[in-house]
Parts: sequence; structure tokens; C-alpha cells
Amino acid sequence: MLIKLHSQATTTPKIRTAIQASDEPAWVLAERHGTPEQTVWKWRKRDSVEDRSHTPHRLQTTLTPAQEAVAVALRKTLLVSLDDPLAVVREFLNPDVSRSGLDRCLRRHGVGNLRDLQAKAARPKHAAFKAYEPGYIHIDVKYLPQMADETSRRYLFVAIDRATRWVFIRIFKAKTAANARRFLRDLERACPIRIRTILTDNGKEFTDRLFGLRKRAATGEHDFDKLCADLDIEHRLTPPKSP
Repeated sequence: MLIKLHSQATTTPKIRTAIQASDEPAWVLAERHGTPEQTVWKWRKRDSVEDRSHTPHRLQTTLTPAQEAVAVALRKTLLVSLDDPLAVVREFLNPDVSRSGLDRCLRRHGVGNLRDLQAKAARPKHAAFKAYEPGYIHIDVKYLPQMADETSRRYLFVAIDRATRWVFIRIFKAKTAANARRFLRDLERACPIRIRTILTDNGKEFTDRLFGLRKRAATGEHDFDKLCADLDIEHRLTPPKSP
């Protein structure tokens, strides 16, 4: 049988077999074979004489599975280089995550290559956004996968400033108008610039514009609209059935 040895191995299968079969003290065998006593004890505890893999059995990561899911969702949403989601993860999820650790996480989930993600997300070309001053915020909601220890899915609320790409996130258990209002309140308090305009889709958490399959004008009585009015923020909506 062909046995592959590690390049730094100090013993051979023959020596290992002799160590396992001998009842002599460890120091005697160590001197005889020119190895440390720890090596003798190691091979005495094993049933085989083959080298084991040096690959760690557990990944060295500070991110929980739920935090990894959020990091992956951010990567797919923002489509930006590693340093940007790293800053968001450190700010909102885990201050101890390392750059290399986050990179390994994204690669493990198949979103490590930004070019591949951008190619998959390619859409028909539209006219570029005209120049906007900071304070024009896009808000969207993403579903997060349900973890093994959870009984329901959670929702990632994401706000991105169109001009500066400043990002703010919160995670809620339900996609409701109350949580959308709570998110806007937290966003307004945390944002370092004055929010002038907010752009959202036509979800029920943001507007009462759609009623069943019929389109109607927003009444302005929706909880989210009321808070926008109180904060002197213009609330814009995307066309129905469009991102």
C-alpha cells in the first residue's frame, strides 16, 4: 500500500509501527529513533501509521450562520468590492470579523467573485442616474434564508444613499408597515446627512398605492408616508412591477 507522508515527517511507517508495538519508555524510543517524546506518544495513541490531514476540522470564523446569510445578501444587493460590505458587517453585525474571514465566507457561499455577480445581474442598459446631492435614499427589503435554529424567516431592510453609497441596515422578523416606520426612524437618526428624498417599491410596508391588482394614488395616510411627512422627506415610488 502506498502511503503519502507529510514533507516534514520525522518518522516512517516502519518506525511508527515499531513505536506502537513497543512497551519501552517513550524517552528510550525517542532517543533510538531521533524523535521528540511527543511524537512517540502521538503514534502510540493512534491505530494507523498514516498521516492525517492538516486541514482544520472547524472553520476559523467569528460570523454566525445568520450573520453569514446577511453578509451574502449584502454582497448580492450592493455589488461592490469587499471593503464596502466589510465596513457594513463590522458596523451592524460583528465588529470582530476580519477581512480575510469575510472573504472566505463569501467564497464559500459562491459570491466571492464580484465580476461573476455583476455579469449575472446585468440588465438592459438604461440612462445613467443624473447627478443627485447626498440625501436621496433608496430603501429595499430582502428575504433572509431561515436558519436551522429559527422558526421563521427574517427580513433585511437596506437603505443606500444614491450619491455617497452610505449604507444602513436593520433586521426584522416581519415585513410590516410598523417595522418599515421603525426602520425609517432609526435611519433618520443615524444618517450623517439630511434625508431629502426616499425611493421605495410598492410593497404594503411602504405604501397603500396598490389595492389588489388595481393601481391607485397613494392616500398619504399610510404609516410610512405619515412619518415621511413628519420628517419633511419626499417619498417616491418606483413604477409597479419594476425594481
